Amino acid sequence: MPEPKHRIRALHTPTTITVYQAYPPPIGLPTARDGRFPSTWKRDRMTWKPSFRWMMYRSGWAGKEGQETILAVEITRDGFDWALRNACLSHYDRDLHPDQPSWKRELKRAPTRVQWDPERDLHLRPLPYRSLQLGLSGEAARRYADEWTVSVTDVTPLAHRIHALVRKGDLTTATQLLPEEPPYPPEDTLPTHLRPASP
Repeated sequence: MPEPKHRIRALHTPTTITVYQAYPPPIGLPTARDGRFPSTWKRDRMTWKPSFRWMMYRSGWAGKEGQETILAVEITRDGFDWALRNACLSHYDRDLHPDQPSWKRELKRAPTRVQWDPERDLHLRPLPYRSLQLGLSGEAARRYADEWTVSVTDVTPLAHRIHALVRKGDLTTATQLLPEEPPYPPEDTLPTHLRPASP
């Protein structure tokens, strides 16, 4: 069965979902150690990526400057679902918004915004379907830091290990090490205001 064009793929349990963020070591390492963000962390704007491979693409396998530490942040599903309910698409879609001014007003008010980016294979090449990227600001950023976070794990070593296997051409073992990311939630319950009709 072919993959749908837009789908949230994420490691999740009955009560939590895992998202990924990349930080420089002075922020990422103490966050993983303490399970919470340090006082030097700015909670103004940030992004979540539930897709591990898309995070690897964005961070260059934890090789880009300022993105050397990859954090797997386990948050409550209630929090994630709140973020989805209160999100606005980052681009105008004529089938979802009455007009561009209305969309711009909604985008300005929304504490979260959704962008659908091409999913990536192990060589970080784009695939013909998309995965969620979620931007947070304002109330959403505050709730994330103070209410939703359950645990934080430094998965940089995993990223490096998978990358080494890819470079060796051992895609079978690399695939086995990837976090399992089944659809979230069931496809028919994805909020309709986040299902763009256009690519």
